[in-house]
Amino acid sequence: MCDYSLEEMASRPAQLGDKLITTRFGKSFTRGFCTAKERRVAVCVQPGTELALDREIEIHAPFRLFPVRSLGAGVARFRRVNEDKPLRHHDALELPSGQVVLLTSLTEGQRVTVIQLPVTERQMASAAEGPTTTLAG
Repeated sequence: MCDYSLEEMASRPAQLGDKLITTRFGKSFTRGFCTAKERRVAVCVQPGTELALDREIEIHAPFRLFPVRSLGAGVARFRRVNEDKPLRHHDALELPSGQVVLLTSLTEGQRVTVIQLPVTERQMASAAEGPTTTLAG
């Protein structure tokens, strides 16, 4: 998913193994993910996707004495928040501690790797049906 303010941008879905960078798109205040090769293409992440950061997650805290703060976590799960509020940011990261941080709060330039994609409903249905076998005649 991509936050509401990125809906008009070129985008593509995240893929397993993608190396992404947090960035601010254009003149928007919204931060999101892109790749080093495609800085103007938003990479949309599905809820449940697991991400590994190359260093501890850092957030910017505007108008504070210490503008950047490290959260002490190097992995996170992507999730959606505030979905009942259309004009608020929805993209967030859930840390192992349970803390939820809006993606737009992350500092620019953080590098993440997509390490696990969420299971889709079709994959769950296939798993419930069990393994398929073929008969050789």
